[in-house]
Amino acid sequence: MHGPPPEQLLKAKDYKSDVKPIWCAGCGHFAVLSAITKALAHLSLPPEQVALVSGIGCSSRLPAYTHVYGFHGIHGRALPIATGLKVARPDLTVLVTGGDGDGFSIGGNHFMHACRRNLDLTYIVMDNEVYGMTKGQASPTTDPGWEQSRLTPHGTGLPSFNPAAIALAAGAGFIARGFSGDPTSLTDLLIQGIQYPGFSFIHVLSPCVTYHPEQKAWKKTVHEQSQSTTADPVVAAQRIQQSDRMATGLIFKAISQVQQQQHPSKNISLEQISRQFVTHT
Repeated sequence: MHGPPPEQLLKAKDYKSDVKPIWCAGCGHFAVLSAITKALAHLSLPPEQVALVSGIGCSSRLPAYTHVYGFHGIHGRALPIATGLKVARPDLTVLVTGGDGDGFSIGGNHFMHACRRNLDLTYIVMDNEVYGMTKGQASPTTDPGWEQSRLTPHGTGLPSFNPAAIALAAGAGFIARGFSGDPTSLTDLLIQGIQYPGFSFIHVLSPCVTYHPEQKAWKKTVHEQSQSTTADPVVAAQRIQQSDRMATGLIFKAISQVQQQQHPSKNISLEQISRQFVTHT
């Protein structure tokens, strides 16, 4: 995909719409939006060649705040929508955004199979370990001992979902973890993820200071991973399981074999397809 000539280089602001974000003050999603637009500008991708698909939740409002093709889907269904779009329009750069509830709860099954299919999509999940838009319920990634939710005042008692481990087990070839409080490093991960020729999963720690104010401490606990990126899934699995889940960076990057959609005939019409399903008596 060729970018614009030097005299027409795009800037981050060229990817932002006139719609003002309505996230709470201090929400990590502001920095994620900024990192996405900076990554697109760095890659000089024309806005009309980029599509952003989302589901439901605070983070899923992102398409409205960008000046690219956007699709606001239904809860948990962003990945199948994006899959259909990428298959139909492989020329587009397709990004998918969502939150921990949208992506790992109702959308968990789609998440696993998107990793397995390995289409050239970039999936950005903003994880704040809480359902922020619906006022603070526990999510799949919530710590089992978190007692601040009215629905689970004694904690969930359930082990929290490990996104990186699930992505690796399901077959994702690019797995990274970023932090909204470090937008420069996050932008770099997004650039790498978009350039990766296959399914890239970027798990973003994005604090919800309204319903999970303890996450303000993430600034002190988040740290860069000490080891270099590995292409060995066994090594990656061991590191993920031993990690405190606060380590950021590119965890795993495999040599990608992108699934290519095969079209047996470009001239077949909808009427011809319909005839195949008509039963003659």
